[in-house]
Amino acid sequence: MLQRIQTVWLALAGIASLLALKLPYYSGSHEANQPYHELNGITGGILILLLSLGIAVIAFVAISLYKNRTTQLRLCVAGIVLEALLIYLYYRQVSGFAQGTFSLTSILQPLVVLFFVMAARGINKDEKLVKDSERLR
Repeated sequence: MLQRIQTVWLALAGIASLLALKLPYYSGSHEANQPYHELNGITGGILILLLSLGIAVIAFVAISLYKNRTTQLRLCVAGIVLEALLIYLYYRQVSGFAQGTFSLTSILQPLVVLFFVMAARGINKDEKLVKDSERLR
């Protein structure tokens, strides 16, 4: 389990998703005279919070399914789809701000997608290796 590279990618996806709960995605104000407000996984609303937690859970559950590669691959695809939905929800929240800037930690969201894609590539390589070894028998 730990010697497979997709375990590292899935762990990084889960950790990045959990970090996005606390670290800001966007900082700005809703109106010109109001103080700055940080948008993160906790302050973004219940749907953003649940999606962030769900993505982290999917990543960590997929690590434990190392013997069932097809289910692991499906969970990676589900994680990518949920992360795309989460990025869209963040975009909708950002459009409600009058002024502000993206934080450096907003890069965590695209990184989660990249980590899931890299994990899926590793799972596909393992599946191909197993099929090739069964064909040789």
